[in-house]
Amino acid sequence: MPDSTLIVVESPAKAKSIQKMLGAGYEVRASKGHVADLPERDLGVNVEADFAPQYEVKKDKQPVVEELKRAARGKRVLIATDPDREGEAIGWHVARLLGLDPQNPLRVEFHEITPKVVRAAVQQPRPIDQSLVDAQQARRVLDRLVGYKLSPVLSMEFRRRALSAGRVQSVALRLLVEREQAIEAFVPQEYWTLEGQFRSENQQFKAMLYSVKGERVQAGEKFLITHEAQAQAIARQAQAIQDYRISSVERRERRRNAAAPFTTSTLQQAASSRLGWTASRTMRVAQRLYEGVDLPEGTVGLITYMRTDSTRVSQEALTEVREFIPQQFGPSYLPEKPNFYTGKKAANAQDAHEAIRPTSAKRTPDSIRKHLEDDEFKLYQLIWQRFVASQMTPAVFDQTTVTVSGGDLVFRAVGSVLKFDGYLRVYGREEDDTENQLPPLRDNASASLLSIEPEQHFTEPPPRYTDASLVKVLEEMGIGRPSTYAPTIDTLERRGYLERFGKSLKPTALGREVTGYLVQAFPDVVAYDFTAQLESRLDDIEAGKAAWPKVVREFYEPFLKDYNKVPQKLCPRCGQPLELRVSRFGQFLGCTAYPGCKYTERLEIKKEPEPIGEACPSCQEGQLVRRHGRYGTFISCNRYPECKYTRDEAPSTGITCPKCHSGEVVQKTSKRGKPYYRCNNQSCDFLVFDPLVPEKCPLCGWNEMAKGRSGKRACSNPSCERYGGPDLQALGERRAKGKTKRKGSATSSQPSATWADLEPLLTRLPLSPEQAEVARRTQGQQKNVAAVARELKLPEETALKLFRQAMFKLRMEYGKSKAAREGQGAKARARGKTQPAKPSATWADLERLIGQVGLTAEQAEIARRSKGQQKAVAQIAKDLGRPEAEVLKLFRQAMFKLRMEYGKARKEAVGV
Repeated sequence: MPDSTLIVVESPAKAKSIQKMLGAGYEVRASKGHVADLPERDLGVNVEADFAPQYEVKKDKQPVVEELKRAARGKRVLIATDPDREGEAIGWHVARLLGLDPQNPLRVEFHEITPKVVRAAVQQPRPIDQSLVDAQQARRVLDRLVGYKLSPVLSMEFRRRALSAGRVQSVALRLLVEREQAIEAFVPQEYWTLEGQFRSENQQFKAMLYSVKGERVQAGEKFLITHEAQAQAIARQAQAIQDYRISSVERRERRRNAAAPFTTSTLQQAASSRLGWTASRTMRVAQRLYEGVDLPEGTVGLITYMRTDSTRVSQEALTEVREFIPQQFGPSYLPEKPNFYTGKKAANAQDAHEAIRPTSAKRTPDSIRKHLEDDEFKLYQLIWQRFVASQMTPAVFDQTTVTVSGGDLVFRAVGSVLKFDGYLRVYGREEDDTENQLPPLRDNASASLLSIEPEQHFTEPPPRYTDASLVKVLEEMGIGRPSTYAPTIDTLERRGYLERFGKSLKPTALGREVTGYLVQAFPDVVAYDFTAQLESRLDDIEAGKAAWPKVVREFYEPFLKDYNKVPQKLCPRCGQPLELRVSRFGQFLGCTAYPGCKYTERLEIKKEPEPIGEACPSCQEGQLVRRHGRYGTFISCNRYPECKYTRDEAPSTGITCPKCHSGEVVQKTSKRGKPYYRCNNQSCDFLVFDPLVPEKCPLCGWNEMAKGRSGKRACSNPSCERYGGPDLQALGERRAKGKTKRKGSATSSQPSATWADLEPLLTRLPLSPEQAEVARRTQGQQKNVAAVARELKLPEETALKLFRQAMFKLRMEYGKSKAAREGQGAKARARGKTQPAKPSATWADLERLIGQVGLTAEQAEIARRSKGQQKAVAQIAKDLGRPEAEVLKLFRQAMFKLRMEYGKARKEAVGV
């Protein structure tokens, strides 16, 4: 048996953690994700041969594979990729590329990255589970078949680049679109409530009107009081009643049980509602917590594997947390028996792994806070609290319901008071856990109505989805899997199908158009039931109950029928279908009869200017037209470039410009996609980067701005002391300086290449004879192309294309050779020069700054004792009786601050 073992994991961070835990005799390398996949530019699936995939090593992973092959020579190899379908498939590819038999015991799983679990796992390898691999292969093949065929259809239909569709993302987008349509179609319904202020036996309390003549005021979505006149009439009726009595006082104890420990989806939901995080951010931080963090005890993973749909917890973890709870909180917080969560499960739940929990309940968040980044601490605290709370006693509330009757009217008041906090001691209370304590009241006591207040309400439309609610619905419907939710939402946002408004997700106009097209042309792709059934069939593959080619065929055949019904765009020259192609310049349409027919067409159609029926106010001769630019539409004169009049056409904010009082503030979008707000009056330079509000500044009268998510108000007037925007003058100066610098740069001042420079390169480049001939005859002048086309009896369009191809290659080669010559000259000049060394800061320079940089007392003391010398740290640690690592950290913090302050004072960068 080989003396050493190579362990292959997915991420470098996990490799580093596991290497420290296993030590000598083990070498841990990372595959850095997938090493093999279907080809980038080809379908890569042989539909005729049972959908056989054609895998190839990814270009950027070829060095990684070669490195793994070298490392595996003469060693025992274990594959420890993530414990899920995708990890199993990555392990299968690694084994195949390393020439290993997947049926040999070489697969190990780390459900948590702790020394005990890791060492135990490497002693119990198993063969690679081919059913898991097949399940992942089926998903990848399905995604490729849908994406490779459907995405080009969308791009050609909407004449836009980078559109995509998928069996999960398209269904998620449909959910967003249908929710938005429901919001738009919603008609608010008016209803009224009445709150009465009562007194009974010198005790005052409030109660809401519950029923009139035995009919409930509100029963579900049905309302009894729907207009003001009705509400006022009932209020007068209530005031006329003299004999009110407390007909009943019901007191009962209400218990609230803790929620189950986190699954992937519930973790994403809780992080969204409590921390305001997106699903992808949650999973990124969870990945770091799982892979391992450096603690004083060593490198250790803080949580179990974070992709799971199970609430199951190991017996070892239950034993530990049940020992921890009474020690930390007291015996009253520990239930007699462990809490088990076996209630309603999401559709198609697999229960393959434990719930997400801390690897040790005794590792409290506060005890390791200084070793974690802020995001890591927040998420670990949330996971730790949820897990510990799940094994604690319920919270107990005293709930009192008081019913007051008078004539035909019945009022009701409900009070709830926390009696015992139970699991809330750890997990905390939600925002709606407000207490309403009622005074002591007794049955059949008389009461009097002091006042009654009618209040108008309107029903509200269903809320837009958030990351949390969308993930919850997808899970309940059985669409997608824990590992797919975050990437799905990210893809929709990246493709421009949705936009965020705070936590809310709103489909864009493009997203709505794409969904409408898919519902009509490919109904099965976006059908909820069909997609969920397919997910269930994919799970059958994993369980070994179905062959994966058969399941793929069940989806592909109905999809292909819909696909074949899509009308094809035909080539105007030869009548053959056009297809979407990709070059280094982007996507375009090309004829399928190539090379026999070389017809091409731009994918994105350039929109012609649209007349808007207004005369140009600048030249008085032209007509205004709407033009479509790179960053949206704008209005200009049709006599451009003779007349350069333009004005913004952007969404109006409805606010008059506070500077010129004649224009209107409109919302614009920057090159980076960020919104800003400016006046549409061409002669006004008003500009802000935060949305304006109608309220005026009390000091200067300009409109205020709403700053960030907090909505904090600031003035939009740069001259006002309440101004909250950037320094526009300094910003303008920096931009002007940058433009001047670019204009004066060596690159812009260099003369262009002449034909004399380019002609010698004709023989050095692999130009076609036609390209070379056109280049020679035109001598690099495009104005000569028409004459050359007549001489050569070529269509002018063809001659122009050959000319541009030749000139592009010639100029590129000229640029390369020129850059090489300039680089050699710069090296030669550098050899003859020496850079003057900047003097380092001395301790005398830094000591004067100790009182100016906000050092802690400990940092200042260590800096003074060491006099800026790191070699003195060990002795100082002994003198103070503190760990050397802790003193070294304080020393580095102090010296960093001192050197930075010294650099600012000298107005030069200072390295640390």
